[in-house]
Amino acid sequence: MKAFRYCAAPLAALALTFSAAAFAHDPSEKVTILQDEMLQNVPGKKALMIEVDYKPGQSSIAHKHEGTAMAYVLSGSITSQVKGQKAITYKAGEFWYEPAGSEHLVSKNASATKPAKLLVFMVLSPDEKVLIPLEN
Repeated sequence: MKAFRYCAAPLAALALTFSAAAFAHDPSEKVTILQDEMLQNVPGKKALMIEVDYKPGQSSIAHKHEGTAMAYVLSGSITSQVKGQKAITYKAGEFWYEPAGSEHLVSKNASATKPAKLLVFMVLSPDEKVLIPLEN
């Protein structure tokens, strides 16, 4: 999967911080909901934009998404691996796509010394879970 570079404009959204545990992430991870809006042109679906802050060396638990996810590295480097694909390290400005139902085996800060920040945009039904932990 080829990474693309894109220059994003700053986001001017009111950020509401929720417990990371609500997203089945490691409790020390900071997850911030930036937007959570029903889509008027796609009945029964919503758009969700979240920011994930990783401390140096930190990773998420293996999980899957019921909704479609698009991820953009805001700062640092993130290593990501979806089942059936190779692990890829993305740098700030690079992004990737995960189809609904993808098993996200690896999502981690690639650096042991610097923090990393990831922006995730999802499309899902209001009753679908953002993240579902995978069984070991």
